[in-house]
Amino acid sequence: MLARLFFLDDAMPRHDGRSADQLRSIKFTRHFTMHAPGSVLVEFGNTKVICSAMIEESVPPHIKSANFNKKPEDKAGWLSAEYAMLPSSTNTRKQRDKGGKVDGRSVEIQRLVGRALRAIIDLNQIGERTIWLDCDVLQADGGTRTASITGCYVALWDACLKLKELGKLKYWPLIDSIAAVSVGIVGGTPVLDLNYEEDVNAETDMNVVMTGKGEFVEVQGTAEKRSFPRAQLDLLLALAAKGCADLATIQKLAVDG
Repeated sequence: MLARLFFLDDAMPRHDGRSADQLRSIKFTRHFTMHAPGSVLVEFGNTKVICSAMIEESVPPHIKSANFNKKPEDKAGWLSAEYAMLPSSTNTRKQRDKGGKVDGRSVEIQRLVGRALRAIIDLNQIGERTIWLDCDVLQADGGTRTASITGCYVALWDACLKLKELGKLKYWPLIDSIAAVSVGIVGGTPVLDLNYEEDVNAETDMNVVMTGKGEFVEVQGTAEKRSFPRAQLDLLLALAAKGCADLATIQKLAVDG
């Protein structure tokens, strides 16, 4: 059954010509901005997100409190994320967040990004400082949250390299890589890495976050039109695992380059 998933000879072709188990064109442009220690423009097809990693020499109150009675060398740091879409990132103008108010979708996504990246970093190794990950969507064509997570890993890698150069790391803090991808049932067929047109027409869609070792960090799945059986869930998870493994390979090429 799983082998068949990755061929689907009788499946209807996707409108952009991809096979059911094929990612969009993935591209990382590292050092995209000059001020952030880590920054990357990540492109999942027509979805484009700037992911930046900046370092602040302080921690939030809950980490400060936890560090209070620790020796300086034992104090931990923190990692947090923010997410926003530029007004022209969608086909109708998206209003900017104002007055400190962030829309519910953005809050949900930035919490997801933070959880995902904290899963693969040992915060005890970065000292009492905060790494901020900012995800700014330039252009949206589906999968902005998965592109943000995948791109943030590359930006975080470069920020950790900068901390290492400055002698501010105890040990290398990244314990694994992290990537995310969408999967869904479109026209009755399981497909990988949905663009906007596929996403809005999907019977089921799911976002899956996985480590480079193939372990799950988060699975977000929803039946949009009708319920789906366990067998279909298993197919989607297998397809996501393949996609995340492919993304991990592309990430490694990017950070090694």
